[in-house]
Amino acid sequence: MNRAESARPITLITTGGTIEKTYDEATGSLDNRRSIVRRMLRRLRLEGTAVTIVELMSKDSLLMTDEDREHMTAAVRKASLDDPKPVGVVILHGTDTLCLTGERMARETWPFPVVLTGAMRPFEMVRSDALQNLTESMFAAGVLGPGVYCVAHGRPLKFPGVVKDRERGTFVGGLEQPR
Repeated sequence: MNRAESARPITLITTGGTIEKTYDEATGSLDNRRSIVRRMLRRLRLEGTAVTIVELMSKDSLLMTDEDREHMTAAVRKASLDDPKPVGVVILHGTDTLCLTGERMARETWPFPVVLTGAMRPFEMVRSDALQNLTESMFAAGVLGPGVYCVAHGRPLKFPGVVKDRERGTFVGGLEQPR
């Protein structure tokens, strides 16, 4: 078996959110213009991992609709059809409505982990949690059991019941996975 055949396949779906916002010097604004996930992935060493990137949308999660969530669900279904032995799916998502999407995804039964993650501060900013959360999510997608999870700040939380704790700047609740 060659290296490509033995790589664990991970599908990475990008939807925008704070994690992918970029600074526009002309306007002084942070916006979702296009996916920057390839820049982020170049900073990681992912031995034995084959990443398929699906650039689904580039939206602030506060602007996401139920139709967008259905579109994400369809993209996860497609990922499972495209790869006969999927290891996992990671969805980059804005943190403001990540939990709504997670609850929607948790209404389905998935034969692999579906991991949602985002960042409280954009990748381009100092002290961003973006790269940490992406790294943890890529790892988690290969080791967690089937289900829907939020992975951020060193913890996998299983849906249902995950919520964003704005005061603490992280996610809480759900079914925390044993260490």
